[in-house]
Amino acid sequence: MKLLLILPHPDDEVYSASGTSMDLIEEGHTVGLVTLTRGEAGRTLGLCDTPEELAKLRELELRACLDVIGMQVHEQLSFPDKYLKDQPFEPLVKAARDAMQRHQPETVLAFPPNGSNGHPDHITAHRAVKAAWDSLPRQERPKLWYYASEKPPENEELLAMWIPPNIKRDVSRHITRKLQAIACHRSQALSTVDFIRKFPERIMEETFYEVEQVQVEKKPTGV
Repeated sequence: MKLLLILPHPDDEVYSASGTSMDLIEEGHTVGLVTLTRGEAGRTLGLCDTPEELAKLRELELRACLDVIGMQVHEQLSFPDKYLKDQPFEPLVKAARDAMQRHQPETVLAFPPNGSNGHPDHITAHRAVKAAWDSLPRQERPKLWYYASEKPPENEELLAMWIPPNIKRDVSRHITRKLQAIACHRSQALSTVDFIRKFPERIMEETFYEVEQVQVEKKPTGV
């Protein structure tokens, strides 16, 4: 497997990595996704009355999105949406470590230390993936990428943990399919509008930070 995304929510795979996934899949590589929660605590736009209904809808939305991307390997876990930080930590670490050992990816992609936007689930998922990666023998570790924005956060707490990208990928040739994939998550349309408003450049260019194997953890920029 070329790339394995380990992320907390349905739709976390699409905004900042779907173009890269399309690139790799077109080159003949396998790309996979582990989604830690079913997204049952997300926005509904009045489309659902209960968390279970929303979870089922988001499952269909994610399946449609992955079809557009061309991604065929997906594992859906059922940790509680919105409450990852309140769960025992080791099962999350084990889920991430097991996925790495099962799929043997060349690269794992996760959220950065600040969760990109400070979302507690994003931050907890980052911590779990990083702990899983650290627990592997050095020679067995895949490359570890984080989502990374060139634009420094305005929030001081997010800025303190911000890590700028060291990888940039032009995915503009996939713009039509990427927007189609994003549109599959129709229940999360407000999140889509918010993302495009804040990070319009990341629709055409996807940026990441590759963690150095020799370091324990990169000192955040802006401290």
